[in-house]
Amino acid sequence: MATVAARAHAPSTLTVGKYDRVFYSGIAIAMAVTVVSGFGPTYYYGALQSGPLATVSGGPMTLLIHTHGLLFTAWVLLFVVQTTLVAQHKVAVHRRLGIAGGVLAALMVVAGTLTALKTAARGAAPTSPDPLSFLAIPLTDMVLFSSFVIIALRQRKNREAHKRLMLLAYVSIIVAAVARLPGMLTLGPPAFFGVGLSFMIAGVVYDLVTRRRVHPVYIWGGSALLLSVPLRLAISNTAAWKRFAAAIVALV
Repeated sequence: MATVAARAHAPSTLTVGKYDRVFYSGIAIAMAVTVVSGFGPTYYYGALQSGPLATVSGGPMTLLIHTHGLLFTAWVLLFVVQTTLVAQHKVAVHRRLGIAGGVLAALMVVAGTLTALKTAARGAAPTSPDPLSFLAIPLTDMVLFSSFVIIALRQRKNREAHKRLMLLAYVSIIVAAVARLPGMLTLGPPAFFGVGLSFMIAGVVYDLVTRRRVHPVYIWGGSALLLSVPLRLAISNTAAWKRFAAAIVALV
């Protein structure tokens, strides 16, 4: 009887995760398209423009901006490559490349933070008349991104947790690209945060369809992402935050 029960249970067990490679490869491509579409007009399509390039806030394309762009583009490409390697069952290569991904993530946090501080020091902000208030958005992005990547690296032997943590890390920084999609800036933070978080929601829906439950990573990680939006917007306009922002901006 036990043998019969085990055999009856085996097919349903094997179907769990059957389409994971398709889903994660697909969402990696969708997010890459979003990044290129968002940053294309102000960065990637620069070679097609006759005039000098400028950031969305009107600033010059400095060496720091180009470094920032190069590192974050490398992340987009790496994410596609890593999901492709898993889809092709090249897990050993995926794990070795993951070491480079950790180094890349660390460099991204440094470049992203410096870029945000330099932009605020210049008195500019993409979506706010107050650069110090806006600074709460990119700095929180960097905190969330680094946190998810660190935990993902520590959980790299736990495949189910690892891949979801890496997706959340990507979602935490894609809002910058979403905000630059045509017409998005005028809609304000609720709109571009909402679109950015839709990639995480896709993961949640996929879990529900294929597992009939939501993975804990999406529960606590997704909650952190969702709560960070109203929290950072509320804090950004306080006097305490502006004093803190002014102090750290003065350091650069």
